[in-house]
Amino acid sequence: MLSEYEKRALAQIHAWKNPEQTWFDAAMTYVNKPLAIAGQAIDKIPGFTETCSKAMSGIVGLVNDASQWSVRPSAIFKDLSEVSQQVITRLDQIPLLDLQVIDRSIGWLDTKYEGIALVEGAAAGGLAVINPMVALAAIPADLTALLAMNLRAIGEYGTYCGFDMSSQEERIFSLNILALASSTTDGGKQAALSHLVKIAQEVAKKKTWEQLEKSVFVQAVSSIAKALSINLTKAKLANVIPVAGAAINGGFNAYYTDKVCKAAFYLYRERLLAIKSDAQSIEVTVDPAKSDIWNDQEVND
Repeated sequence: MLSEYEKRALAQIHAWKNPEQTWFDAAMTYVNKPLAIAGQAIDKIPGFTETCSKAMSGIVGLVNDASQWSVRPSAIFKDLSEVSQQVITRLDQIPLLDLQVIDRSIGWLDTKYEGIALVEGAAAGGLAVINPMVALAAIPADLTALLAMNLRAIGEYGTYCGFDMSSQEERIFSLNILALASSTTDGGKQAALSHLVKIAQEVAKKKTWEQLEKSVFVQAVSSIAKALSINLTKAKLANVIPVAGAAINGGFNAYYTDKVCKAAFYLYRERLLAIKSDAQSIEVTVDPAKSDIWNDQEVND
């Protein structure tokens, strides 16, 4: 049985899944114009997208592992214990807490990561003022840092809500959150949501996840990485625009991180409430995906 606070939170989560465009979203349409121009430019470079996709596949896999390992569940358990005035030492104890306690523990986690993203992004974008070619060469390192930071943020949100972020399903769920935040089209967002819904429902129904064959897991990671590379690499090319680079890149990193943190905040809390009540608590805005591997149409939407 959900508390009144949890019922209100669930309604807010469902409202987030079905948003109305705000003035900020409209403003970002103009801010993102340089990103669109950069995207058009990259599409004209033979083999560039394919090369970036292959490179990104390796980066995403390594960064995902490293980021999740860097999350310290013990520190989160201590935080939850102090706020709840109960001794929390295991993930399976967290669903017994009221969501209000967990929300108080999470606090301003998004603000912390957005601030880091703004500083890191502005530093990388500032290279464009000095030398556009240097900025272009710095894109892989900037992307690696951005992904690592956001995967760590996702790992913290997931752990606060009681999920084992070292498991295969959570590692794939994390990458799909990144894909959702990087999507610039309705088709891309729906593709990411369909994969997120699939995993969320299966976990909520306590379906036993058989360990994916290594080859299948690699394919799943690779397919998500390809979708990420197409969107994020285009966005990062805005770095090379002189003078505007620092402002655009710093702003983009913070904007992207804000989207990631919001998605993780809402989606993990929804999954926690589904475990506390039933799987029907997960609002299905799109049909669940049939497979954990993104198909070509989903990747290119």
